Amino acid sequence: MRPIEKWKETVRDRVYDLAFKPDGSQIIMAAGQRVLVCDAKDGTIIQPLKGHSDTVYCVAYARDGLWSPEQKSVNKTKVSSRITCCGWTNDGQYLALGMMNGVVSIRNKNGEEKVKIERPGGSLSPIWSIAWNPSRDEHDTLAVADWGQKLSFYQLSGKQVLKERTLNYDPCCISYFSKGEYIVMGGSDKQVSLYTKDGVRLGTIGEHKAWVWTCQVKPNSNYVVCGCQDGTIYCYQLNFTTVHGLYKDLYAYRDNMTNVIVQDLITEQNLRIKCHELVKKIAIYRNRLAIQLPEKINICTDDLSTMEYRITDKICKKFECNLLVVCSQHVILCQEKRLQCLSFAGVKEKEWVMESMIRYIKVIGGPPCKEGLLVGLKNGAILKIFIDNPFPITLLKLSLSVRCLDMSASRKKLAVVDERNTLLVYDIKSKELLFQEPNANSVAWNTQCEDMLCFSGNGYLNIKASNFPVHQQKMQGFMVGYNGSKIFCLHVYSMSAVEVPQSAPMYQYLEKKMFKEAYQIACLGVTDSDWRDLATEALEGLDFETAKKAFIRIRDLRYLELISSIEERKKRGENDNELFLADVYAFQGKFREAAKLYKRAGHESKALSMYTDLRMFEYAKEFVGATDPQSSKLLITKQADWAKCSKEPRAAAEMYLSAGEHAKAIDIIGEHGWADMLIDIARKLDKAEREPLAKCAMHFKKLRHHGYASETYSKMGDLKALVQLHVDTRHWEEAFLLVEKHPQFKYDVFVPYAQWLAENDRFEEAQKAFHKAGRQNEAVKVLEQLTHNAVVENRFNDAGYYYWMLSMQCLDIAREQRKEMLEKFESFQHLAELYYVYSSIQRYTDEPFSSHMPETIFSLCRFLLNNLTKDVLPGISKVNTLFALAKESCKLGAYKLARYSYEKLQELHIPSHLVESIELGSLMIHSKPFHDSEVFFMFPVLPLVQFYLGEGIGDEEALSLIDLEVPHTEDCKAQSPNVGSSGILSSSDVFVFIRVSEQQGGSTFVPVKVSRSVLRSMSRRDVLIKRWPKPLKWEYFRSLLPDVSITMCPSCFKMFHSEDYEILLLQHSCCPYCRRPIDEPN
Repeated sequence: MRPIEKWKETVRDRVYDLAFKPDGSQIIMAAGQRVLVCDAKDGTIIQPLKGHSDTVYCVAYARDGLWSPEQKSVNKTKVSSRITCCGWTNDGQYLALGMMNGVVSIRNKNGEEKVKIERPGGSLSPIWSIAWNPSRDEHDTLAVADWGQKLSFYQLSGKQVLKERTLNYDPCCISYFSKGEYIVMGGSDKQVSLYTKDGVRLGTIGEHKAWVWTCQVKPNSNYVVCGCQDGTIYCYQLNFTTVHGLYKDLYAYRDNMTNVIVQDLITEQNLRIKCHELVKKIAIYRNRLAIQLPEKINICTDDLSTMEYRITDKICKKFECNLLVVCSQHVILCQEKRLQCLSFAGVKEKEWVMESMIRYIKVIGGPPCKEGLLVGLKNGAILKIFIDNPFPITLLKLSLSVRCLDMSASRKKLAVVDERNTLLVYDIKSKELLFQEPNANSVAWNTQCEDMLCFSGNGYLNIKASNFPVHQQKMQGFMVGYNGSKIFCLHVYSMSAVEVPQSAPMYQYLEKKMFKEAYQIACLGVTDSDWRDLATEALEGLDFETAKKAFIRIRDLRYLELISSIEERKKRGENDNELFLADVYAFQGKFREAAKLYKRAGHESKALSMYTDLRMFEYAKEFVGATDPQSSKLLITKQADWAKCSKEPRAAAEMYLSAGEHAKAIDIIGEHGWADMLIDIARKLDKAEREPLAKCAMHFKKLRHHGYASETYSKMGDLKALVQLHVDTRHWEEAFLLVEKHPQFKYDVFVPYAQWLAENDRFEEAQKAFHKAGRQNEAVKVLEQLTHNAVVENRFNDAGYYYWMLSMQCLDIAREQRKEMLEKFESFQHLAELYYVYSSIQRYTDEPFSSHMPETIFSLCRFLLNNLTKDVLPGISKVNTLFALAKESCKLGAYKLARYSYEKLQELHIPSHLVESIELGSLMIHSKPFHDSEVFFMFPVLPLVQFYLGEGIGDEEALSLIDLEVPHTEDCKAQSPNVGSSGILSSSDVFVFIRVSEQQGGSTFVPVKVSRSVLRSMSRRDVLIKRWPKPLKWEYFRSLLPDVSITMCPSCFKMFHSEDYEILLLQHSCCPYCRRPIDEPN
């Protein structure tokens, strides 16, 4: 703090009080019986105000209109003692009264006392001055000064706050600054003093010859006016000097005279250190902070660099110094020409006495206890001092006084600002003046870049890199530090970090092709566009390392891939810079320059590829010319590729054809389904060009042009592909015709045909197809599955049919596996008959109506029961069979058999839906006779007798003998039958068979064998032959009743009455047993 007396005025009377007009333009003074109005600028009396007949002790301006001349009366309130001073709160709601008896009374607007504060001294400590703190943040704090020489603070509630201060004089006046940060007081010590808002004395504003009765602060300013007992009035201006210290981006400064704030200028993190005393000097270096107070120096340390300073050392001595710096283990005090080095314990270790007054001092770093100091003197000398060396080192000697100086990071250059505001930069080693700049008041080197410095002056910030011209921009205040891209500027009392793009110096380096230096500048802070310019310039200058770093900064992967590829090529031994530069130009879009460089480097193909990839075909044609047919063909191909990508497929296909790229053209045409264009190409191609022809055929298949595909495969002669085509397109007739000509493809056709039939639920045909393909196992599996499904689904007629087909399948396989397959054949034949018979019984029991005669159902049931073994057949119900037999036996009069059937039913588990019917039938049969009806008779089977051929007679011979049909004679009828010991018949009479059969009755069956003569006597119409395929033998049957017409199915060899068979054929158009179609040839 430095007070400056602005003016002085003297009046003939004692000045008891004064007050500023709210706008600060005038002062009103109470001088004796007069009230004087003065000009606040120079103290000139504007006019006196008369009318007072006695001494005026107090004057004030009205602020809130609590009293006005329009009011007829003023409220009056009696108090217990004489009032010496008073003051309203900021909101005008309460009035504090200071009294002669040492009491402070706080009252509301109506005069009612709300709080009473009694001071310890009582009437011996009259309250002579009070003031409310105008700051809203202080919550109505009242400062009380009494003649007990105490300064106290109270809240509106009457509670004492803060520490009570001893004054050592009788205070007569107290006044706050407009913002409440300082207090001004005067009294019997004949001084005007400055205090903090907490009552800490900061210093003397002015000393006088008489008591100071009044002092006031000009609103919203730093002017203080005081009036004395001898009639003198003084006006002072207070200049609060900045006390601060800076180390890189750490800035420490004084706040409210008694606090220290440490601020990180980058992160804007703050730390407040309360000292409770006047802070006189501050120094900061690395993790050390030195704070000089009136009676001591505090050393604070931030051990963890976390902005948490704590007091580690104290030097409890009073020092007078102009400058203060701190090192890692020492404090340096500067007093005019003298430098003293003190340890943190307060021991003076070294002292240097200079030849002239010290104007500037700065710590320039170094190891602990060996730091270096840069010192500038008034006579122009610049010294370097190491704190462990008693001898200063003279660096330079200037003709003018040093105002500011700094050393570069590598300590090779020195920047000095002299008394004429000229910046001088020297090479320390050679003492050579490198350059100088005018209009500078401060200078600092960049701590991260050797060749950059900045200086301020005349409202401008100047940045200079190396020997390049200065870059300027406007700035308020002056510069105190330069770290990276941050420039630290002090304006009035505030320090700010200004982010300065380093674009200008970077471009200066780029113009000189100094890419590494430009990169160092860019690292301090430039925009993305500046980084791109640096990267591009470095790349064109073939400084790949710098370019790579710059492109990494802006994350340009495309250029990074280019640089990486160039570096790989350089590792492999390539060193053609023209080729590298051509690649760079191509990436940058400078295609003509790139093409020229490619041609100069002997890589015309790269230029051609570049133009074609960019679809710049006109430039490519111009580059190639008409002398290189191979390149022209390649160009046409590339142009076709572009047309394809540009969704012009027809043009692309035509270009591919003209370039001889048939495969690509075919692909495009095929993808777009232009079948006519595709068949034209296929017909023009030679059959030796198999690959494009195969592509044509493949596309025809996709387009479902079966005819074109077949034509193409035929032209190629690829029969296997043609067969596969017919199979894939389900053109089975064409496939079968091809198999007839080329049997080797039988498997390729019939297997997929069978699979297709099975997928379409045509399992029977699928089975036959598997059979034709020679896939007997698949054929049998299909039949077995069909049979199982038919049984499960109660389709017993189908089950019988499938068992018959299985038997025939086994018979076909029996040629290789004779014994096992023949047994299966017989088993399946038997099962086929049983299921075929049961299908009619099942329909009879489940359906309400039946097309069969009772005699037929009766015979079917008897047959089925006689052939059912102990093994239970899936699906065949013995209950249904016995029930049907019982019902039909009752209808036909076979009561014994019906009673037997019902008795058997009682032993079986009967389904619920038949329980009632069976129980009713069981009751009803008891009403029937125990003997059968007279009309009941046994039904005969077909009038057929099986006979066997005699020894030595083959099937072909027997067939020829029967076909002769020799006519019968009477002589033959009269002859007796001639039966040999072997049982061979020699007679031709039909009744001979019957008699022979009767004679052969008994338990032992003797087969009927016939001779050639008997065969010759038989009529072809009476003989039925089951012509089984090998390994089975033919079976021969003779009809005993020629009038009964019997028909045998030529497929399954089942025999029927001709009339019944014809009816079934008309109903089903096929054999009822094997389902052989009517029109199928024998």
